[in-house]
Amino acid sequence: MRYDFDEVVERRGTDSIKWRRYDSEVLPLWVADMDFVSPEPVVRALHERVDHRVFGYGGATDGFMEVVRERLKRLYRWDVVEEEIILVPGVVTGLNLAFTLFAEPGEVVLVQPPVYSHFIADPANRGRSVIDPPLVKKGDSYEIDFDAFEQAITDRTRIFVLCNPHNPVGRVFRKDELERLADICLSRDILILSDEIHCDLLFPGNRHIPIATLGNEVADRTITFMSPSKTFNLAGLKCSFAVIRDPVLRKAWQRGSEGLIPHVNVLGVTAALAAYRDGEDWLNQCLAYLEGNRDLLIDYLRERLPSLEMTRMEATYLAWLDCRGSGIPGNPFRFFLEQGRVALNDGLEYGKGGEGFVRLNFACPRKTLVDALERMAQAVERP
Repeated sequence: MRYDFDEVVERRGTDSIKWRRYDSEVLPLWVADMDFVSPEPVVRALHERVDHRVFGYGGATDGFMEVVRERLKRLYRWDVVEEEIILVPGVVTGLNLAFTLFAEPGEVVLVQPPVYSHFIADPANRGRSVIDPPLVKKGDSYEIDFDAFEQAITDRTRIFVLCNPHNPVGRVFRKDELERLADICLSRDILILSDEIHCDLLFPGNRHIPIATLGNEVADRTITFMSPSKTFNLAGLKCSFAVIRDPVLRKAWQRGSEGLIPHVNVLGVTAALAAYRDGEDWLNQCLAYLEGNRDLLIDYLRERLPSLEMTRMEATYLAWLDCRGSGIPGNPFRFFLEQGRVALNDGLEYGKGGEGFVRLNFACPRKTLVDALERMAQAVERP
């Protein structure tokens, strides 16, 4: 079927975090959920599950595990056995469990800012330290400073959190970059936590490589997190999964999560299975629409907001905007919220290298995007 991504779905007055945080005059282009209706097969499967009328304890069906295994093999030539797939209510939940299980209080988690705020805040909330050699901005993209990365490691560094595709800078890391990161981590006995939640949201010419597919030795020191939540707009249904190949790590995970991490939502499993099994047509149409929104954003910035620079996007629907040359007084997030009535994400959330930046979510109907950009341009042009 053909989907209408131009449809404006009213989300105010619902339980939407995105649309409830700010007052009714503000257009929210911040938190990473889409303003699109989810795939019809997902909606249909949820109706059927609700019509069953029994909502006892649930878990992954054989069908779900087989669909995940087939997907990983088809997309990445990654052979994963069923016992290596562990359901979790969310990637952030899984990361926090790993921080607790695999690093002691005072030990160190390594991250690469500017990066998703939970990578920075959550280890500290668990009593772990954070070291943060930043990515380096080069032209309209970012690169890894491998020397700084390696020099930042100490004998107390236990975990490296990889974000690939990267949020917020939109990078899809190349095989040679992943190999070098893996080599460094293996040589220093550092566990890799790989957040790959945006792996399906790629723009043409880019290919996602799960770091765990680089070889058995890397796989044994990696916990990979994936989810249909960003891909198919299912975040509120709380169903993600981790791939843990090493049986010792997996046993520690299962023991540590007992009584602490809840079962996944039974409706979430239903939605995830339907999305992975029958949602590809929706996804292809969505990616084409997102590419159009990305290109519109590029053109609009060039014509109306040339003082804002947008990082080259290889993946995700989250644009990383450099406002440092714009002359905007103070914090650009606060400026666009107060003067333009547009809510973005504050670059300061993402750690080093985030000052003077904002993150803009363009997974919305084109009319919403144009309205927001017009407000932003008028705010900048206003004397």
